[in-house]
Amino acid sequence: MFKTVNSRIAIASALAAVVLAACGAPAATQAPAAKQKAPAAEQKASAEPIIIGVSGPLTGQNARYGEQWKKGFDLALEEINGAGGVDGRKIEYVFEDSQSDPKQSVVVAQKFVADPRIIVEIGDFSSGASMAASKIYERGGLVQFGMTNSHPDFTKGGGEYTWSNSSTQSQLAPALAELAVATVGLKKPAVLYLNTDWGKTTYQLFEEKAKSLGAEIVANEAYLPEEKDFKSALTRVRDANPDGLILISYQADGALIVQQLEGAGLKLPIVGASSLQSPDFLKLGGKAAEGVLLRAQFLPSDPQPRIKNFVDKYKAKYNETPDFFATHAYDTIKLLKEEIKIGGATREGVKTALAQLKDVPSVIYGKVTFDKETRRVSDPTFVNLVVKNGEFVAWEGK
Repeated sequence: MFKTVNSRIAIASALAAVVLAACGAPAATQAPAAKQKAPAAEQKASAEPIIIGVSGPLTGQNARYGEQWKKGFDLALEEINGAGGVDGRKIEYVFEDSQSDPKQSVVVAQKFVADPRIIVEIGDFSSGASMAASKIYERGGLVQFGMTNSHPDFTKGGGEYTWSNSSTQSQLAPALAELAVATVGLKKPAVLYLNTDWGKTTYQLFEEKAKSLGAEIVANEAYLPEEKDFKSALTRVRDANPDGLILISYQADGALIVQQLEGAGLKLPIVGASSLQSPDFLKLGGKAAEGVLLRAQFLPSDPQPRIKNFVDKYKAKYNETPDFFATHAYDTIKLLKEEIKIGGATREGVKTALAQLKDVPSVIYGKVTFDKETRRVSDPTFVNLVVKNGEFVAWEGK
């Protein structure tokens, strides 16, 4: 009888232990198990790469710009990841080809917002393609960082989630007019410009500044991005008897225009927007590009250590001289790395850190600090370039 009671007590005790285990053991007994699991979880998290989304052109008429972006990205990431990344995590990017088309950039934005791995987006190439997607990024709480978005309204489209290290057309177009009118001395220039949001806005700002400097625009011709034959436009320009030609163009169309000038009977000083500073303009334009002047922001032959060191590394990797777009891409990745270090590898962390960045080293700008109101880099500087012997070199004046 005593033995049976003891057995029942033992069974009851065992059942009680099972119930206690199911309900949760006291903190003192549960803690060791949690401590054993935490390091493994942390190691797994630290091994996962930090992902940046890139929306830009890899095919289509602006594909060359996307190719140059990738070269700058890859060189920067080679250096960052080779030095241990950020807190032991490598940075990687996912590049979606938008062809710089607003319809495609919207699709890419929806894809990136839905991907929780992506903590910040770079792009798109054109302001129009970028601005079409800004509200999607804002609603998704994902920073849209524009490298080449010069439209003055770009950073207004997505509130606190749109930032850019690009100069604006409000800065670039007047600077172009100052070179053409005040420095070169053009009084009656003609202007050819892309019939896009970027081209029209740049032309309007250029015209306003040029007139204030005493110049008269004797002819202005808008053309579509896909145009190849500029004979009619150049004939009208010739008949207006200008003393110079302004190109608000991209590299491929700009190269076609300079090639067709001789056939139209035109031999004029040519001053181009900074968007012409691309290896393709030199390659496609050939001898016809010789003598073209640019108001730009980057001179590869500049002997300043920050520029020379970058150019040497770039040439060693790619066996070519970097253009503005590859350099700007390099700068942007280095800038985002600093944001991640400050705010952490999260979407909200990136947004918070942008406002805190101060004097971040930059090949193009020297140092970068953002204006918190405009979410742009303050006080960009410019250099005058000329195409000489198939290269962009400093232009010292007439």
